[in-house]
Amino acid sequence: MAWFKREKKGIDEATPPEERRVRTEGLWTKCENCRAITFRKDLEENLFVCPKCQFHFKVSATKRLEMLLDDRWTEHDAGMVSTDPLNFVDTKPYAKRIKEAQKKLGMNDAVITAEGQLSGRPVVVCAMEFGFIGGSMGAVVGEKVTRGIELSLSTRQPFIAVSCSGGARMMEGTISLMQLAKVSAALAKLDDAKLPYISILTDPTTGGVTASFAMLGDLNIAEPGALIGFAGPRVIEQTIRQKLPEGFQRSEFLLEHGFLDAVVPRKELKAFVASSLDLLIG
Repeated sequence: MAWFKREKKGIDEATPPEERRVRTEGLWTKCENCRAITFRKDLEENLFVCPKCQFHFKVSATKRLEMLLDDRWTEHDAGMVSTDPLNFVDTKPYAKRIKEAQKKLGMNDAVITAEGQLSGRPVVVCAMEFGFIGGSMGAVVGEKVTRGIELSLSTRQPFIAVSCSGGARMMEGTISLMQLAKVSAALAKLDDAKLPYISILTDPTTGGVTASFAMLGDLNIAEPGALIGFAGPRVIEQTIRQKLPEGFQRSEFLLEHGFLDAVVPRKELKAFVASSLDLLIG
């Protein structure tokens, strides 16, 4: 016979397992570069730049607009949706990929066109969303960027593009490649009208986006450490069968070799663009 009998349940028995868990998911973020763990709120206040190594995290198109524009802006062409012109299927139907991305992100394709003010200066901005099928450029992205340029022309406002993309959208085949020429032709009209175009390249900016509007700015600005190029480093190494230099295709390497005009930290970007617009507008 036991001398003592526990009348009350122990802590482990009284508290259901789901209530004992400490809910910390989403409160902390590990840096992809230095592996340091940062309180997410502190990271947000630092514009999603690691406070220890200054690594620039990817940010959404909406966050990008919040960082660049003043309090309010107007979105244009938000309802445009791809029609899946090729009825493309790989590991899953392209139409299903689009619906999944739309549901996850709450947007219809990989770019947001916004009209607003940057430090009091009226501008039109197209910001790309990497989370939407790798920020790839299909017919909708090409059309929205082109319409953004046309809006700049009609309102006589400077145009700004923020690129974050894996390139052309292969699920739309040749139709996606046609966007390179269409957007470039629209930018030529912007140039003829003597309206400024500032291109901001973020990590990554590759493929058909690099081969078209991302590198056609009157001023091409990149964030630190951004991967920028057409083909990826691995593909290039396999093609030329040579080891590439350290930092190849990173923004600092491109600046050193004359492909960029400036590499600007995220905290300084809005002020840098504002002063650049003053210079370009005269």
